[in-house]
Amino acid sequence: MKIKSMLLGTAAAAFLTLTASSAMAQDTKKSAFQCEPGELYAMNVMVSGVEYWFPVYEMFKQAAQQMGCDTVYTGTPEYDVNKQIATFEQVLARQPAGIMVHPMNSDPFIAPINRAVEQGVAVVTFAADSPNSKRSAYITSNNDREGAAAADAIAEAMGGSGEYAVLENPGQDNHDRRVSAFIARMEEKYPDIKLVARAASNQDPTKAYNAVLTMHQAHPNLGAVFMPEANSALGAAQAAIETKADIKVMTADVNAKILDMIKAGEVFGSINPNQGIQGYMGFISLFLAAHPDLIDPMNDYMRAGANPMMVPYIDNGYAVVTAKNADDFYWEDYLKRRGTKGIEE
Repeated sequence: MKIKSMLLGTAAAAFLTLTASSAMAQDTKKSAFQCEPGELYAMNVMVSGVEYWFPVYEMFKQAAQQMGCDTVYTGTPEYDVNKQIATFEQVLARQPAGIMVHPMNSDPFIAPINRAVEQGVAVVTFAADSPNSKRSAYITSNNDREGAAAADAIAEAMGGSGEYAVLENPGQDNHDRRVSAFIARMEEKYPDIKLVARAASNQDPTKAYNAVLTMHQAHPNLGAVFMPEANSALGAAQAAIETKADIKVMTADVNAKILDMIKAGEVFGSINPNQGIQGYMGFISLFLAAHPDLIDPMNDYMRAGANPMMVPYIDNGYAVVTAKNADDFYWEDYLKRRGTKGIEE
């Protein structure tokens, strides 16, 4: 019995050793969804200090870290397409595996994006697109749905009748879509709410402030104003306060100041894209575009010489932000909860 027990113990020990060795071999085997050391992915924007970008990069970075990849946040502080293209070219010179870019304007970015792709650098666009370029994927919230949702919220608050105006940022694809969808929804579903004025504020709070004062002077019954981005809302809200009129300011995107104003009743509300999903899924799309060998679909991509990771559109969703849920969208609170340094790492 003693000898048998010893034999069983020896066999068990041998089995455990083999199992442990096998497990270690599996642990050390590199996953296909892991980067090589130093493999770099960049995010590139214009007006780089705008808070909207920060949660996008936070989740872009989280996905990258989970896969052992390096990231960098790049862009220009100015609202200038030529300066943004210059920063795009600068990061391209570092030969990253991929760049996720928010092109300020569609057409000027066609050549830079195509040049990157021809050099073997994957490119994904987000929030705004360059559809005629060779970018492999585009991730955004559905701007048409956002504009319609903003119109529904304002129309309900106005009781289905009244006058409204819009502030615009002509030439930026996603902003143009939001405004067009807002107006189309009003015309289709709320015929008793009339568009009485529109002006280009170009993300400038001062221009927005002056435009709303002028609109109210010409249309004393102005009941609402919609704009496709948060900077203009700062000026529009200040003008609405000074007129002492009940002008409901509806915007898109949020930052700490806008959230404070929503809670204070100075801004009616905002449509906010799901920035985290935008960054996370944007990185996943970019990684796959940079590693097309991981994808082998049943189609003609090899014959056509195309990247199999071609996704015309990914919807990251959105939220309607009001005083009821504004507390859930503060960047500083989110950053503290995650315990990271945001765009500084």
